[in-house]
Amino acid sequence: MRRCAKCGKKAQVFLPQHRLSLCGEHYIEWFENRVERTIREFRMFSRWDKILVAVSGGKDSLSLWQALIKLGYDADGFHINLGIGNYSEMSNQIALKFACKVGRTLHELHLAKEVMPVPDFRDYDKRPACSLCGTLKRYYMNKVAKELGYSVVATGHNLDDESAVLFSNALSWNIEYLERQYPVLPEENGFVKKVKPLCKVSEKESALYAVLSGIEYVEDECPMAQGATTIDYKLYLSQLEEKMPGIKLRFYSEFLRKLYPILKTQEQKAKLQKCKVCGEPSISDICSVCKLKIKISSRKYIHDQHGE
Repeated sequence: MRRCAKCGKKAQVFLPQHRLSLCGEHYIEWFENRVERTIREFRMFSRWDKILVAVSGGKDSLSLWQALIKLGYDADGFHINLGIGNYSEMSNQIALKFACKVGRTLHELHLAKEVMPVPDFRDYDKRPACSLCGTLKRYYMNKVAKELGYSVVATGHNLDDESAVLFSNALSWNIEYLERQYPVLPEENGFVKKVKPLCKVSEKESALYAVLSGIEYVEDECPMAQGATTIDYKLYLSQLEEKMPGIKLRFYSEFLRKLYPILKTQEQKAKLQKCKVCGEPSISDICSVCKLKIKISSRKYIHDQHGE
């Protein structure tokens, strides 16, 4: 029987990559300390910053929000209702319930009111729904954070997410994306600072923290994500992790330590300007979100005229 390395009680958790056994209480402490160390390592923010946590209703974002609050940070939540039927309604209710439980503000935005529900995009744009959804979420996270006076946006991207994206970009040597794959994107050119405090925490570790902390979360994957290649990459890397514990952390950490600094010195940043429609930063006169809105409005107008 394994014993907790801290107190000697019966261990509830064994972390093979760290060769560490812990009871529930000390695992929660370990998780929060790991988040704190990551924040300090990458100088993500201080206790004087106002932090807006992107909250989906899943284990990662809710675990991050709770950890930040317990660590003494000024953190509120921001939830985007994607309009994906029961999945979105359940996510929204769980996020609201959690905000009430921890006594913090949850700002909400309904995509159906701003643009349209995510499932309807297929009628107006050929791009994958996940791609469009990601673009819209990044846009509104940045826009809302600035409007509400938050200095940092924190997302719940975990080690599995980051290593899978890194694997994907390395397979195609997508330098443009590799140059930006860092857990901190600084405040510049109209963008609020964005950080990923869970970048060194695995999906399993995040789930364990949620369960042991009594956090209710949405367990189902987004139904629109079915067939995404990232899911396959996560599976391949998890199979490697089973055989070689710690391989995902080494893969990601060594990229940040060895390759990222080289890429950073050669990075050529795109020239940005203000979107003529909404004022948000854009590489062209009109940003991608406003272009999407214009396309949707035009298609609706043509459809209405045809219908008449």
